[in-house]
Amino acid sequence: MTILFFSLRGVPTDEADDVRQLLADNDIEFYETSAGNWGISMPAIWLYQRDDVDKARQLFNEYQQERALNQRALYRQLKAQGEYQGFFRHNLNKPIRFLGYSLVIALIFYVSLKWLFELGLGL
Repeated sequence: MTILFFSLRGVPTDEADDVRQLLADNDIEFYETSAGNWGISMPAIWLYQRDDVDKARQLFNEYQQERALNQRALYRQLKAQGEYQGFFRHNLNKPIRFLGYSLVIALIFYVSLKWLFELGLGL
């Protein structure tokens, strides 16, 4: 019976590659499922042997701690160099897209509230 080890939904490509390499380097057999053509299936890494789960979890936890430290250091470095783009700077690079999304969100919010108040007042 296979065991779900690591869901790949929303995982950066470099992290997924690192996890695959980590398992391969430690001779842990695994297989991978994709999200499918429509993206509704579960992309994940699965282990074949239940005996490998503890070893894989331990290796994965060590990897995650190391990755967290590296990513925090990278963030601090980019921020110190002024290359990190926060929310506002990111949206200033594409103001029309930001304005369009904001208008769509405002429209949905307005229609939802209008319907809700009309429903409440109609009683």
